[in-house]
Amino acid sequence: MVPLLLVLLLALLLFGAGFALKVLWWVAVAVLVIWLLGFVMRSAGPGGGRGRWYRW
Repeated sequence: MVPLLLVLLLALLLFGAGFALKVLWWVAVAVLVIWLLGFVMRSAGPGGGRGRWYRW
């Protein structure tokens, strides 16, 4: 009974990790898109693209 519970626990843990990694990939893609949009808006904005749209 204990080995069966350990296998089920391991499967649940791996499923949770896989789901979390997939969510992190989507978050990374969203941040990249926002960064690219800010870069394009800065270049096309008034002032000839000399201003910074972020505070780094």
